[in-house]
Parts: sequence; C-alpha cells; structure tokens
Amino acid sequence: MQILVLNSGSSSIKFQVFKMPEATVVCSGLVERIGLENAKINYKTNSEKVEKTDIISDHKDGLQLIAKYLMDDNVGVIKSASEIQAVGHRVVHGGSTFADTVEVTNEVKQKIEKLSALAPLHNPANLQGILVAEEIFTSAKQIAVFDTAFHQTIPVEAYKYAIPNKLLNENNIRLYGFHGTSHKYVSEKAIEYLEKEKSKIITIHLGNGCSMTAINDGKSIDHTLGFAPMNGLIMGTRSGDVDPAIIFYMVNSLGYSLDEVNTLLQKESGMLGLTGYSDLRDIESEAQKGDADCRLALKMNAYRIKKFIGAYASVLNGLDAIVFTAGIGENSDVIRELVCADQDFLGIQLDKEKNAIRSKDIRDISLPSSKVRILVIPTNEELEIAKQSFKILV
Repeated sequence: MQILVLNSGSSSIKFQVFKMPEATVVCSGLVERIGLENAKINYKTNSEKVEKTDIISDHKDGLQLIAKYLMDDNVGVIKSASEIQAVGHRVVHGGSTFADTVEVTNEVKQKIEKLSALAPLHNPANLQGILVAEEIFTSAKQIAVFDTAFHQTIPVEAYKYAIPNKLLNENNIRLYGFHGTSHKYVSEKAIEYLEKEKSKIITIHLGNGCSMTAINDGKSIDHTLGFAPMNGLIMGTRSGDVDPAIIFYMVNSLGYSLDEVNTLLQKESGMLGLTGYSDLRDIESEAQKGDADCRLALKMNAYRIKKFIGAYASVLNGLDAIVFTAGIGENSDVIRELVCADQDFLGIQLDKEKNAIRSKDIRDISLPSSKVRILVIPTNEELEIAKQSFKILV
C-alpha cells in the first residue's frame, strides 16, 4: 500500500509517500514560504532531487504542484493518481470532537471547517489539502490525524481555565494542545534513547509555529498552546502570550476592530512584528550583521522558552531531558544555545561544540556533567501520520 502524507503548516507543506507497512519512504519534499516572493519546492526521491523557486500563492497552488511532481514523467514516483491508496492529513484542531484518527467523511469536513475559527492559520489549509486531494486522488481514502489527540491525557487542573464553569461544560472552552503528532513522535524516541520508561521530559517544537509539552512517563500533562494555537511561545507571526487587557485597550481606546486585533496577533506579530521577518534564518542573518531588533527578538524568543522550562520542571517534579525538534529546534544552534544558557540551577549544561554540529540523527548535545540530557531529535510527523493512517485501514 502506498500512502501520501500531507502536513500543511501555516506557511509550508511537508509531504512524503510511504510504502506501508514497511514504512519505506518513496519520496519526500517540502513546499515552503508559501505566499512570499521566494517560495520554493524541494522534492526528493531515491535517485532524483529537485529544488526550485516558484510562484506559490496559497496552499492550493502548493498541493497542485506536489501532485504534478509526483506524476512527472522524469522525476515522478507514480504513473497515475490511482496508485495512492490513502492520503493521510495532519489536521491541527480536533476540538473535543476528535480524540482519534478518523476516515474523512462529509461530516468530518464540516466539523473541521467549523473548528477553523479556533485555528485560522491551519485548519483552513488542512481542509484545503483534503479537498484538493479528493479531486486529484479520487480512489484514495482520506484520513485525518489530529494534533490535539496526544494531549487528551492533560489533567483537568491543567486544561481548565479560571472562567465560569459553564464555558467549559456548555461551550467546551479549554486547553486542547497542538503539535501533538510531533510531540508524541519525539517523546517516544527520547524514551527509547534514554532507555528509561519512567521519565520526565520537556519537548520543544520550534518552527513557524512553536509549542512545548511536559511529558510524564510518555503522557502529555501540560502544554503551552491552549484553546487555539496562538498563545505560549513567540512564533513566526503569532504573538504568543499577551495580557488579555491589551485586546480591550486596542479596541476601546485605540480604535481597532476585533478582526483587526485578531489579524494583528495571528499574522503580524511574533518574530515578524518584532523584526520585519518571519523566517528565523533571515532573523539570525540580520542579527549577525548587527541588527538590534533581530538580536533582541532572538533573546526574547529564548527567554520565553526558558520560562516554560522552569514551569514544566516544577510541574514534572524533576527533569530527565529536554528535546529540541522541528525546523528551528533541529537546525538553529543559536536558539538552542540561548535557551540553554544560565540554566545551571536545573542542571542543564550545553556542549557548544556538539551543538554546532548538523546531523539528521538523534544527538545528545549536553556536557557529560549535565544532569539533564539535551537532545536534538528530528521530528517525523509524516511517518507517525502514515502509521496511524495505515492502522485505521487494515
């Protein structure tokens, strides 16, 4: 069975074709910087590699471009769309409706669309992926894997907000948690690496969207993102935590509409609002050139992460390892060094030489004297989605 996995982020689409149950990767790639002038696609098979800048205005353009490469006469891996038996989709927000992986039906699509108000940068792109895949891969089953599912183990004292009870009981307003597929995958890899079933781990997923999870014995017990994926850490275009009073002040005193505030916090804030750039590679480059705004933004980003490490170490009542993952977590030695600096009280000690090494393997970048292991574990949400898609079909 061949399964295509689509992982639509807020500004990118990762994709892989797996031969299952062997979990063999047939091809993989990434469409990134969607909507920007320098958008590009990376496409790789066992024998071919393509990297091309293109005009990719939205996620629909990106998905159609992926399909084009998959069936290309020269670099394609399938001759027709019928060779794909299933398409596994990452869907960010499942609300309280979806706690498990499901086959997509009209009802499922309607619920995903309804939940778009809670994840406006993601669920619409996820749903668009489903709709385009249905048009192209007409004989394939469409499978939805939800980011929120892994966090169903978070206890009530952590997921309930201190607002009137009826808002939880009647309206399901609570912390849901996101990036669950990634946090699940890397935490399981960390447990294997540590050879310690009883473990206290903090996973740090840093990409255009960012989140952290406190994981006790393999189960999520707290998470930085909440009702919708915009609070917690500073992200590419999202503000992360702000005082809610700011929203009322902007509306009542500064003349903003609620829609304008929502757009500002979701699409114009975070690293973009601080520096003019949403891509960390650009920010690090400008910081090296002496840009004061970029240097401060990097410090602010790391400071927010450090605050949650301290909080989660307390919640876990100990700490065996912290795990960096996703595009920034795996590739930015600058952010990792800033995060791990001055953490002697917690026993976090970084080996700067190991930190500077690039690798696609799991690696321990802590000093031998470090009481807490500092791990860099490449996430593989696509493999996890393929496994869950295959499981639901057999």
